[in-house]
Amino acid sequence: MPQNIALVLTPKQAADAEFYTALAARRMGIARDDVALVRVVRRSVDARQRQVKVNLTLEVYVDREPQPAPVHFDYPSVAGRTEIVVVGSGPAGLFAALRLIELGYRPVLLERGRDVSARKTDIAQINRNGAVDPDSNYAFGEGGAGTFSDGKLFTRSKKRGDYNRALQALVFHGATPEILYEAHPHIGTDKLPYIIRNVRRTIVAAGGEIHFGRKVTDVKIVGGRIAGVWCGDELVEGAAVVLATGHSARDIYELLHRRGVRLEAKPFAMGVRIEHPQALIDSIQYHCAERGEYLPAASYSLVSQEGGRGVYSFCMCPGGFIVPALTDAAQSVVNGMSPSGRTSPFANSGLVTEVRLSDFEHLAAEWGPLAGLKFQQRFEELARRHGGAGQIAPAQRVDDFVAGRASGSLPSTSYIPGVVPSRLDQWMPPFIARSLRQGLSTFGRRMRGYVTREAMVVGVESRTSTPVRVPRDPQSLMHPETEGLFPAGEGAGYAGGIISAALDGERIAEAVARYISSKH
Repeated sequence: MPQNIALVLTPKQAADAEFYTALAARRMGIARDDVALVRVVRRSVDARQRQVKVNLTLEVYVDREPQPAPVHFDYPSVAGRTEIVVVGSGPAGLFAALRLIELGYRPVLLERGRDVSARKTDIAQINRNGAVDPDSNYAFGEGGAGTFSDGKLFTRSKKRGDYNRALQALVFHGATPEILYEAHPHIGTDKLPYIIRNVRRTIVAAGGEIHFGRKVTDVKIVGGRIAGVWCGDELVEGAAVVLATGHSARDIYELLHRRGVRLEAKPFAMGVRIEHPQALIDSIQYHCAERGEYLPAASYSLVSQEGGRGVYSFCMCPGGFIVPALTDAAQSVVNGMSPSGRTSPFANSGLVTEVRLSDFEHLAAEWGPLAGLKFQQRFEELARRHGGAGQIAPAQRVDDFVAGRASGSLPSTSYIPGVVPSRLDQWMPPFIARSLRQGLSTFGRRMRGYVTREAMVVGVESRTSTPVRVPRDPQSLMHPETEGLFPAGEGAGYAGGIISAALDGERIAEAVARYISSKH
């Protein structure tokens, strides 16, 4: 049996495989030449003390000891098998499709946007302040909103399913093995498109289908059961429908509401994206002027309670870029992403606060369960009115935001479309401005230098999660009133990131299989 050896090393030592292999051998009381294989199974940076350390856990195999076989995934041919409609090709939809194939069902994926290669052209146009395709952008298209993002794979919700198996599936489709052992794994926006293409090829090779440019415009419900979905004049039918449309598909919520499918308003969060020089975050976190070649771009995670309302950082992107995440030209919405090397000189993060049901109850009489959606939409449209031409976003220096004063100029930014000075603290909903201001003051005390003129807040970060939940029965995971409808992932209100959405998609696929088996 292999032995697990835990080491505490300097960053340079942790980057030297020969050094830590020899050290592990000494710890085990064996010669270096007797070591047949060393696998890193856990790596994390500990920057709590002045001297930064790396915690490394190794799995060590000695000569003549059976070594681990590579993980294999079996995707059998499902041609001619029972068809399941999957709406949306984000992590929930793709992983639902993969799991359906493993279970012997034929997924038919419908994606409103374009394939991942064509999306790059549409995104480049948005970055140049050109036209916004409402169906192909940073939110919609093959791979969903996660494709052109940092590709963070960390989730606290590991009870949803087999977290390690989901990571192994990504490695099987081209991700680097480091994601299996990093404490906070990520793939990078430069590598995710390649992996998404490989997932598509697996699905198609097994007999599944993926159709791009297929926007769902209606649903066919007969006798309380969903029989299929309409894409314009085309009806796509299946034994069940997996709804994995992502958190930005507002038209789907509106469609379901019109068709009498029960929805529920839910709390969510909104705020801004904050950007610092990466070197500043490195110096704060690593307690040194420069991080050097052996440490990764530093990150942070911040949370506080301000007046009973939570304020927290979200989707922190070290060495990353701010990007325009709008799906309509009438909005100003931003998000963050990082390449795999996290080489940008900027660090950005969402900085958001709770939005409670009581914050938008004044809209409930008119909009019912869509009230939060309308509140979110108005926030984005307000930001657009205070921005510039095209996708130019409103922004304010962080110290000015906290002090409640105008910014006469703005620091340099990674946001390609550009920014324009604006008093965000004046035009955003007062409870959001107040909570963010108090939260920033708290964070500035915890991370000395965080509140600075070198940083700015950019408006607005509003798509942290959906304001609407599509309910499902806790046991069957099916909509409690619409038979055959299986809500999944972020868009249905049951996930909050790539891995949690992927795991939820797998759970839904298994629930679909149980449902169909029970009908026969």
